[in-house]
Order: sequence, then C-alpha cells, then structure tokens
Amino acid sequence: MAEEENDEFNFNMWYHFILWLIVIFIWWKWRDGENLDDVDPEGKYIFITGCDSGFGKLAALTFDRRGFQVIAGCLTERGAKELKEESTANLQTVQLDVTNSDNIKQVAEQVKKEVGQRGKQLSPVAGCFSLLTK
Repeated sequence: MAEEENDEFNFNMWYHFILWLIVIFIWWKWRDGENLDDVDPEGKYIFITGCDSGFGKLAALTFDRRGFQVIAGCLTERGAKELKEESTANLQTVQLDVTNSDNIKQVAEQVKKEVGQRGKQLSPVAGCFSLLTK
C-alpha cells in the first residue's frame, strides 16, 4: 500500500514538474517575441491603451523599436510626454481616458483618420488593441 502511494506521489511530482517546464518554455518563447519575427512591421499600425506606465508603456516601446507604427493611448499629458521622449518617430500618442465614452469615440475617429483604409483587423490582446494592416 505504501509503495502504491509512493508511486502515485512520484508520478504527480514528475507530472507537475514537466507541466511547469512546458509553461516556462512557452512563456520564454513569448517573452522573446518569437511570434513577431514572422511579421513585417512595414505599414502595420498597433493601438495600445494604458501607455503611461507598466505593461502598456513597455508594449508600446517594444513595438515601436521593432518598426511598427504605434498609436499609444495615455491618460495623462505627462505620461504621453515621457513616452514620446523615449520613442522613435513611429510612435504617436493620444490622450485617452478609457472611462469616458466621448473621449473613446473621439480617439477612435482620430485613429480611423490616421490609419484610413489600411486598417484590416482589430484584435484584443492582453489589454492591448492592435490595428494590423497589410
């Protein structure tokens, strides 16, 4: 009986260990941006909200450095100014308060004018909205 419990414990331990290795491997590949290597950034627009700090700012700067046209939504003028100082000419900022419906509509019109008919897809990705074009 004790041997069966030991075998079950060993199986569970190895199962969880291998599962964590797989999760870490997938996270590592995602973190390195392996999925972006196949995408030609030329003429592609990405719209990201929450770019004053944190993940949004990091995502905006990462896509900007990879050559994408980034439209970064910032809540504050200070956040927009700081982001602009750290970025290239591919990144433009817009003042965006996601709790204000009128502001969202106004920014959506700005983005439509900027992107024009080149916008093909609107995809929610981890709090970001990307507007990809061909």
